[in-house]
Amino acid sequence: MSLQRLPLNPAGERLEALLRQRIVFLDGAMGTMIQQLKLQEQDYRGTRFADHPGQLKGNNDLLVITKPEVVRDIHRAYLESGADILETNTFNGTSIALADYEMGHLVRELNTAAVQVARQAVDAFKAAHPGKDAFVAGAIGPTNKTLSMSRDVNDSAKRDVTFVQVRDAYREQVDALIDAGADLLLCETVFDTLVLKAALFAIDEAFEARGFRLPLMISGTITDASGRTLTGQTTESFWNSVRHAQPLSVGMNCALGGEQMRPHIAELAGKADIYVSCYPNAGLPNPLSPTGFPEGPEDTAAILETFARDGLVNVLGGCCGTTPDHIAAIRRRTEKYPPRRLATATSALQLSGLEPLNIVGGPGTFVNVGERTNVAGSKIFKGHIEKGDYRSALRVAKQQIEAGATVIDINFDAGLLDGAAAMTKFLNMAATEPDIAKVPFMIDSSNFDIIEAGLRCVQGKAIVNSISLKEGEAEFVRRARLCRRYGAAMIVMAFDEVGQAATLADKIRICVRAYGILTQEAGVDPQDIIFDANILTVGTGMSEHNRYALDFIEAVTEIKRLCPGARTSGGLSNVSFAFAGNNPVREAIHSVFLYHAIKAGLDMAIVNAGMLEVYTEIDPELRDLVEDLVLCRREDATDRLMEAAPRFAATKTEGADTSKKNEWRALPVAERLAHALVKGIDDHAVADTEEARVELGRPLLVIEGPLMDGMRIVGQLFGEGKMFLPKSFARPG
Repeated sequence: MSLQRLPLNPAGERLEALLRQRIVFLDGAMGTMIQQLKLQEQDYRGTRFADHPGQLKGNNDLLVITKPEVVRDIHRAYLESGADILETNTFNGTSIALADYEMGHLVRELNTAAVQVARQAVDAFKAAHPGKDAFVAGAIGPTNKTLSMSRDVNDSAKRDVTFVQVRDAYREQVDALIDAGADLLLCETVFDTLVLKAALFAIDEAFEARGFRLPLMISGTITDASGRTLTGQTTESFWNSVRHAQPLSVGMNCALGGEQMRPHIAELAGKADIYVSCYPNAGLPNPLSPTGFPEGPEDTAAILETFARDGLVNVLGGCCGTTPDHIAAIRRRTEKYPPRRLATATSALQLSGLEPLNIVGGPGTFVNVGERTNVAGSKIFKGHIEKGDYRSALRVAKQQIEAGATVIDINFDAGLLDGAAAMTKFLNMAATEPDIAKVPFMIDSSNFDIIEAGLRCVQGKAIVNSISLKEGEAEFVRRARLCRRYGAAMIVMAFDEVGQAATLADKIRICVRAYGILTQEAGVDPQDIIFDANILTVGTGMSEHNRYALDFIEAVTEIKRLCPGARTSGGLSNVSFAFAGNNPVREAIHSVFLYHAIKAGLDMAIVNAGMLEVYTEIDPELRDLVEDLVLCRREDATDRLMEAAPRFAATKTEGADTSKKNEWRALPVAERLAHALVKGIDDHAVADTEEARVELGRPLLVIEGPLMDGMRIVGQLFGEGKMFLPKSFARPG
C-alpha cells in the first residue's frame, strides 16, 4: 500500500520495531476480571452518580471514574503476566453506546480517565522493570448499532442511526483517546464493517487534523461456523474493505475459540501484507464455568502455540474468558517462535461486497459491470424507482448478477428524483439481500453529494463512478481523498478543465496528469485508480469520429503502460449509438470492440448483459464489416455497414428464419450440451442431461464428459476475450 502517510508517533515507531523482532502480546479480557470481583450497583455509582437515574451496574467503562483502582490493578496484573499492550477500558466509550446508561455526555472525561489509568499502570511497570516497554491501546468497540442491517422486519431500508452520526460519535472518542496520550488505537470486535468504516473515517480525520498518526489495529469477529461476520462478509472481503486505512495489523477476536478461529486467521495470514493479530475467547461460552468459558490457561495456550508454530500470527492475546494466567501461559508457550512473515502485497484492485473480487488484469479476468440498475440505462428500472417499487428494482439487480455481472452500476440521476434519498434507500435494502450484496457496487452519479450518500451505505469496497479534473485540481483532489477515506476505488474520467478527451493524445495526456495528482497529492493507491478514457460513438458519418473506437483501444494500452497499477474501464453502449434500433448490429459492435479492447488491456466495462454476442458466433460478413468500422480499417467502413445493417436487423425479429437457429438440436447429445453451455440456453437442459445419463450409464460420466467439455469451451472463449459473460451460469430473470 504505497500511499502518502503522516509521520508516526514515537511509541508507534517503537511498537513497529518490536513487531519486527518477535510476537507481541495483548492483554486479556477486562470484563471477565471485573465479573469475578462481583461488584455491586454502589461500586459503579460511587458518590458522584449516587442519584443517577437507571441502573449503572454493568457499565464497566464507568469504573475508570468511580473505581479507577480496580481497573488499574487489572491492567497491572496483565502487564506482570507478560502483556506488551494494554487495552483501555473504553470498549463502550462512544456517546451511542453510553446512551443506554444516559451518559453520552461523559465521552471525553471517561476516555481521558481510561487512558490515564492505563498509563499509570504502564509507567509503574516500566519503572519496576527497567528496559522493558509497554503500550497503551485506545480500545474502540463496535457500538450497539448496525448500519448494514435493519431491526424492522417490515422496512429493510430503515436504520437506527446514520453513518454520519456514527462517524461523529467515533470522532469524539478518538479525539479524547489521542489527546489523553494513547500510544495506538484498536478497533475491535467488528461485526459490521460499515460501522468500522465510520470509525476509520473519523480516525483518518483525527490524524489529519493533528499532522501525525498512531498505529491502528483492526480486529473483526467471525460470528459462527458460516465463516462470516454478523453482517455477512467473508474474511477476505473484510480485509479488502478495510485495507485502505493502512492499519498496523488486522486480525480476529471474540465470538470463537482458537480452534474455530484458526481457518480465518490462516486466511488472513496468507493474504494480508501487514501484521496479523489473534485474541480468541477461551473456547465457546459455557455458563457453568467460573469465567463463563471452558478453557483454562494451558488449553488456550496450547491451541495458540500451533498458530505461532505455523507462522500465522504477529500478535497474540485473549478475549472473553481469558485472565492474566491465560496471557502468561500463552506467552510462555509461544515466545520461542519467530513472528509471522508478512505476505507479499497483492497486485490487484481488491474490491468486495459480501464476497471478494480481486481484479488482477490479464487474459480471462475481464469484469462485466451490469448497467441496468441505472435510471439512465434502463427504462424498466427507472419506472420501478419512480413508482417507489424498490422491491422490483432489486429484482433487476439480482437478474443482472444471475446473468453474469460481477459488479453492478447504480445510478439515480434523473430530473425529478431525489437522488441521494433514492440511493440511500436502494443500497440499504440491497445490503439485506445476500444475492445482491455479495458483489461490489459501483456508485454512479454526476453529483458527488449523491456519491457520498451511497458510500455511507456500503460495507464492502465499492467503486465511485466518477471523478475528473473537470472542476479543477483542488476539487479533484478533495473528492479523491474522500473516496480514499470512505475506502472506495475510483473511476477517473478523461475530462479536464477544457473538456472531454476525444483524441488519443488527449486521452493519454489527461489520464497521465490525473495519475500523478492522485498518487502524489491525494495519497491514492494506484491499484484503486480506474481510468475511463471515454468510449465515444463510431459510425456517425462524421469523419472526425472514425478513430473514436481505435483511439480508445490504443489509449488503454498506453495508459496502463504509463500509469502502473491503474485499471481501465468504459461505458460500452456509447460505441454503437449510431445503430440504435438495430440490436444485432449493436451486439456485434459491442463484442468486436470488447474483443480488441480486452486484448489491449481493458479490465472492465459497463455492459448490458443482453447486448453481447460470443465473438466467434457473429456472422462472418457482419464481423468483418464491424471490424472495419471499429479498427478504422477503411474510409468507407461506415457507409458499408450502414448499407448492410438492415439485412442483419432481421436476424432476431419474429419474422426471421429460425431453421438455422435450431440446427444444433440435430447434433449428438454431448455436442448439444456443450452448445447450450456456451450459449446459455437452458430450455432443453433437463431432457438433454437425462438423455446423456442414459447414453453414458452414470451421472458422473455426464459431468466429467459433455458438461466438462462445454465448460472447457467456455473457459477457452472467456480466456481469449471472445466471450464476455458466463452465460452458462445464467438463469432466466
